[in-house]
Amino acid sequence: MKREGLTIILSAPSGAGKTSLCRELFKIFPDIKESVSFTTRHPRVGEIEGEAYHFVTNEEFISMVDEDAFAEWAVVHGNMYGTALKTLEEARKSGVDLVLDIDCQGALKLKEQFDSGIYVFILPPSMEELRRRLESRSSDSQEVIEQRILRASDEIKESRWYDFIVINDSFEVAIQELASIVTAHRRKTFRMMEQVGKLFDI
Repeated sequence: MKREGLTIILSAPSGAGKTSLCRELFKIFPDIKESVSFTTRHPRVGEIEGEAYHFVTNEEFISMVDEDAFAEWAVVHGNMYGTALKTLEEARKSGVDLVLDIDCQGALKLKEQFDSGIYVFILPPSMEELRRRLESRSSDSQEVIEQRILRASDEIKESRWYDFIVINDSFEVAIQELASIVTAHRRKTFRMMEQVGKLFDI
């Protein structure tokens, strides 16, 4: 009985530290892969096709939507982003654990048809700390920061339907908790039966 891959969905408001936690999670579990989404936006400097995203035209994306090729998709800032069903199914069947870094809107669409995923919401310790982190970036205008704060309030309300909530106050504690969630799900009995079978040549 071959082990099925995990599908780990991570969401968080901007500034909560999700990207840093993902980066560290890949160091702890080098065999975990990041899901590569499709997008209609143009590549940024240094972005490589198939690594950052699969870059497609509007026509190609819409064609995939018409063919029900996406597990979830959304329009963000005028560009379309989507997770292909084929990506998730191939990873699951081949036993590859996959991390999806998507917003609440995409995660909810995914949960409606892919309930076996592990849904984790990364929470800031407080709105004050979230504001401090956003302002410390020195990359966004005050207007953009205020927009992100308003959006964060709505996103945090969505955390109620996630399976787990990790508070990123201490980064070291947060990454330990996130890694523990992954380890616990990897050790579920039905995922370990391939290993059990090897002991008895089943």
